[in-house]
Amino acid sequence: MSKNMLKFVSLDKKMPEKREAALRREDFQEIYDEFSSQKAKEQASRCSQCGIPFCQVHCPVQNNIPDWLSLTANGRLEEAYEMSQATNNLPEICGRICPQDRLCEGSCVIEKSFDSVTIGAVEKYITDTAWEKGWVKPNAPRQELDQSVAVIGAGPGGLAAADELRKKGYQVHVYDRYDRVGGLLVYGIPSFKLEKDVVERRAKLLADGGVTFHMNFEVGKDASFAELREKHDAVIIAMGVYKARDITLPGSGLGGIVPALQYLTSSNRVGLGDTVAEFDSGELNAEGKNVVVIGGGDTAMDCVRTAIRQGAKSVKCLYRRDRKNMPGSLRETTNAEEEGVEFVWLSAPKAFLGDEKVNGVKAIEMHLGIADSTGRQVPVEIKGSEHNIPCDLAIKALGFDPEDVPALFDEPALEVSRWGTIQADPVTAMTNLEGVYAVGDIVRGASLVVWAIRDGRDAAASVDTYLATASQKSLAS
Repeated sequence: MSKNMLKFVSLDKKMPEKREAALRREDFQEIYDEFSSQKAKEQASRCSQCGIPFCQVHCPVQNNIPDWLSLTANGRLEEAYEMSQATNNLPEICGRICPQDRLCEGSCVIEKSFDSVTIGAVEKYITDTAWEKGWVKPNAPRQELDQSVAVIGAGPGGLAAADELRKKGYQVHVYDRYDRVGGLLVYGIPSFKLEKDVVERRAKLLADGGVTFHMNFEVGKDASFAELREKHDAVIIAMGVYKARDITLPGSGLGGIVPALQYLTSSNRVGLGDTVAEFDSGELNAEGKNVVVIGGGDTAMDCVRTAIRQGAKSVKCLYRRDRKNMPGSLRETTNAEEEGVEFVWLSAPKAFLGDEKVNGVKAIEMHLGIADSTGRQVPVEIKGSEHNIPCDLAIKALGFDPEDVPALFDEPALEVSRWGTIQADPVTAMTNLEGVYAVGDIVRGASLVVWAIRDGRDAAASVDTYLATASQKSLAS
């Protein structure tokens, strides 16, 4: 396996070619080109094949990264794909949107003296090639089981769970309130990071493999949660968190102040060919406007880069900490800067200005004080540093909280934490209700797609154990 490896001493790290910023500002296509076969082999060969692969340790799905890098470097691409998909149900998606600089690549042992291995781009190359060559096949279980499982939510956690359970032969039904499969992958993440045909082709593959999708289906409205429990042998709740965190400031009620997900969903729907009244009216369209995005996470990066593509007059990102302490991917920040976004570091909003519609944001400069109990320095206002920033569209990207799931499902017995997330056993993922499991953001809070995939896989294994045990008991009796 070690043939043609350890080339990091003679080969520099290279990413696939990135389209010029001036060109990518004009469309919503993905910004990176595909690796050529030769370049993918070269970059994979930089892996040191270290004894303790920290890239794998720090990958939520525990991808066998050194192994599939070695296989790629040696031209054994179909085997590399088989190994990649063995631990990840959505490898072509993770290769595009995972913050590798904070996970696998950021943990690469050669990073201290050399640049880390280009893991994400090679993963994308492997899986895109597999689709192109026809190596990706629908599930074909060895046996069909009578037991059925309901999965609430067609996002990454729900899709991973559905895929794993279908492989074992269970009758899997996915229920989702939206009209397309993918959840956040379709409506939250812009196409310049993840083109929607990538998600659609995965959804079709699952459907071809026997997963039944019930779209435009709202639990608590189209059927009660109790009815789903009665109809199915187990239930997995994988609905994510979508309620936007708000900020209470003077002027918050003015027009032109919108939550991030509403803005991104509108843009993605327009890209998919839907008619969106709020976009057509200009309410959710940044064209010709001075845009201010409040927040420093990945959602904020999606908003500023979307506004650029919509033809905004100016785009500023207001964040109360500095570049080093922002939660979003540094790679995404660099992409945004290249495209014309201005970052206003160490600055926080104090008020929204305007009469009926917002025309400015009053901001105040900050400095980082002493660290709190989490170890992060606390932002402190600098008195007398207030300043006004022109703004015709303010986008609040402050994170997400869960909806009131017990009320939404009319299931008051379902236990939730003080934050509103569903309480589930950390090992089995089962809630306090028998045969009901919960995964992803609705349990852990707003997090990464790859963690939702991991949770979905783990829950599927627990459901399999639970249903197999129930089946054995039934036969014994």
